[in-house]
Amino acid sequence: MKYLHSMVRVRDLDASLRFFCEGLGLSEVRRSDHPAGRFTLVYLAAPESPAAEVELTYNWDGDEDYGSARNFGHLAFGVDDIYAVCLHLQQMGITINRPPRDGHMAFVRSPDLISIELLQKGDALPPSEPWSSMPNTGVW
Repeated sequence: MKYLHSMVRVRDLDASLRFFCEGLGLSEVRRSDHPAGRFTLVYLAAPESPAAEVELTYNWDGDEDYGSARNFGHLAFGVDDIYAVCLHLQQMGITINRPPRDGHMAFVRSPDLISIELLQKGDALPPSEPWSSMPNTGVW
């Protein structure tokens, strides 16, 4: 058996691509439009794990309510510097829902409310402000 991808439905393809590509550093691997079914599939991958893809499914009609997306769980990414990634996302206007107070783990949400877990590669970084005293925001 080989793991292929995880699929998440998105309401705004451009906002989702900005989040996953500009924010998290994933790259678009391939894209396909399906006019008969009225949807687009976009596959993304992280530089260090190109075989494990995230499939963004964009339904053109966009009238389906995906709810809060809590039933999906989360996607997890290992990062070189959790503080730098969280700062970058914050500067993009992304809320850090669970800050990396421990220098090891943080949670954010995509524009479609998909929970994203960020994990520091290797050992946790030493606690650092403003993260150490930052409270949780919302849910993840």
